[in-house]
Amino acid sequence: MSAIHAAAQRLLVERPRRAVLELVPEELCDATSVLMAGGFRLMLVSAHNEAGALRVVYLFVDGPPDQRVELHVRVSGDDPRIPSLSHFSFPAGRFEREMRDLFGIEPVGHFQLRPLVLHQHWPEGWHPMRAGSVAPTVMNLDALPFPFAEVEGKGVYEIPVGPVHAGVIEPGHFRFWVVGETIVRMKARLWFTHKGVERLFEGRDLDSAMALAERVSGDTAVGHSLAFCLAVEEALGIVTDDRTGELRAVLVELERLYNHVADVGALCNDSGFALANAHALTLRERLLRLNERVTGHRLLRGGLTFGGAALRSLPGPIELREIGEQFHELVALANANSIVMDRFTGTGILSTAAARDIGVLGVVARASGLELDARVSNPFVDLPETFRPSRHDTGDVLARFQVRCDEVDSSLDLLANYASREGALEVRESEPRALSTGHGSGIVEGWRGTIVHRVEFDLDGALSRAKIVDPSFHGWPALPVALADTIVPDFPLVNKSFNLSYAGNDL
Repeated sequence: MSAIHAAAQRLLVERPRRAVLELVPEELCDATSVLMAGGFRLMLVSAHNEAGALRVVYLFVDGPPDQRVELHVRVSGDDPRIPSLSHFSFPAGRFEREMRDLFGIEPVGHFQLRPLVLHQHWPEGWHPMRAGSVAPTVMNLDALPFPFAEVEGKGVYEIPVGPVHAGVIEPGHFRFWVVGETIVRMKARLWFTHKGVERLFEGRDLDSAMALAERVSGDTAVGHSLAFCLAVEEALGIVTDDRTGELRAVLVELERLYNHVADVGALCNDSGFALANAHALTLRERLLRLNERVTGHRLLRGGLTFGGAALRSLPGPIELREIGEQFHELVALANANSIVMDRFTGTGILSTAAARDIGVLGVVARASGLELDARVSNPFVDLPETFRPSRHDTGDVLARFQVRCDEVDSSLDLLANYASREGALEVRESEPRALSTGHGSGIVEGWRGTIVHRVEFDLDGALSRAKIVDPSFHGWPALPVALADTIVPDFPLVNKSFNLSYAGNDL
């Protein structure tokens, strides 16, 4: 047994809350096999520039109780290579493809190595996250078209959709291979608006970095800014009290509430039931006005501070009860409509095995029978004993609809619980900032699923690296799987039932 194998085994026995193992590349696979056999999930891979070299950080998490293990591996800057973990997990392979595009680190032994982030028009050998990299002045205008895998056979034809769409929507290209109306294969191609968000964090002061985190994906302002906040607090040794967690939980659940209500209506609308959508939009507007009273912003920006939270008001029990009654009327309309239920049932099935293999999170995972919820596994606040994450196992549009309905009820219960507790509406950090480990991670169960941020500070206390993983990164590869053997008219419905973020993916 190697020394690193023994060290990883000790972590499984001793279960420290946070641990870091420094490895050489040859030890990476050994340590990974031990952690994954022990139930850990790979949630993030982050590459870092260092003097004359590069460093790769792998964040593995487990829980409950919350436990996080980081593997740090240094590689040569001249010829950066690292053993691939793609044979351990599908997400690992996608993290490695992203890292190869942005940093030029070669994952040796990758099972299907091809570009992920950078499109064919970007210059060959350009890695935008490498130290000293500058934006190219000339693009490769003679690049060949993207090599989609061909589907051949009698009656097979292609339908290209996007990247420019008819509505107000971010760009994504969907290529369908169809026989009659049945989808044989679909390929989603994204990153048309890769913005370099992670590099924009480098060197920023914390206040402007918080504003940037709120805008990673506009409908998840709280989820992303809280994950960033938690990561910074861990890195700087900032300790928060219970009241801070309660106020932050109020914001997270308010964000979950208005997004799920909107999705329930949109799913009905995609089934031709516009009346239910009209009810949902009315309720969503009420929730947005509630958000504005709580934080001063309809999308809940400005409610978080490092080490604390600042709310203007809290929702009252009567208002929450009225919102619940209004939502139940909406759900009753949908459930009573046989056309809606028929469209939802058995459509766009993602099996439990496929969901587990692909590594999906959040609503999509729980609708396919997986018990994954960071509120339970990696909590930032104590949950009421009665809380149970919603879970269904049919993996179809109906299951994803039902998970959202259940989560609205859960959010209302959590809001009533946290809002009724005694305490101030504004709390600040309880201890002064003192540089601790210099790095930290934040995990939040956003309304789509688990959000992970990891930050590092340099020796001068400046923010030197921020790595972001939105649950959409894990969810997009599952959409084509769920669409297999459905019909073309069901694509908008299945797509909406996933409701993944383009902005959160195309960082």
